[in-house]
Amino acid sequence: MTPKQTLILWCLLGCKGQAMQKDIVPKVEKSDREALVAGGYITTAKGKRGAIGLEVTDKGWHWAGEHLGDPLPKNYKVLQDWLTLLHRQLGRSGETLADFVTATPDPTPSGLSEHDVRARIEKAYLAVTGGRKAQSISLAKVRAELADLDRSVVDEGLRRILKGDSSARLGQVSDPKALTQEDRDAAYSPAGEPFHLLWIKS
Repeated sequence: MTPKQTLILWCLLGCKGQAMQKDIVPKVEKSDREALVAGGYITTAKGKRGAIGLEVTDKGWHWAGEHLGDPLPKNYKVLQDWLTLLHRQLGRSGETLADFVTATPDPTPSGLSEHDVRARIEKAYLAVTGGRKAQSISLAKVRAELADLDRSVVDEGLRRILKGDSSARLGQVSDPKALTQEDRDAAYSPAGEPFHLLWIKS
């Protein structure tokens, strides 16, 4: 990986692993993006009007945790020094880089754990379906039931479902004409790819 590609990966990690390409500095050239994709470090997704979303893969997270000291472009020495300090701190604490970057502050005064958020999402789902599972329902309706939670908290719960919850999944609506404005506003859109539906296994 070149110093610039390493820097691009760090910029993405600073955005908790995903961002639109246009928001990354330095500018992501096609050759660098394709090299990172070919190496298995990131994935891409086309969003609205051809916008490209980037997301770090598990391999990318692992690589970053093992290469905190890798060279960056010379004019980024300050970042290099900070990454070195971070490397030492993680070594002392035993915490992984992914844990450090994706740590979410308590979302409510009482504090909700990852398990609590997942339980709240399922409770909202059941409230919408009348207690029935194995049905695809609109995320707009789920969010309405979770109006007391910050959107970022709900999004983190949805991200964890998308990443590997065997008992639930997110779905997409293929026909844009079938979406209401509420559906569009409520969509969960990692890397620019919108999901509009939630399904929970019975």
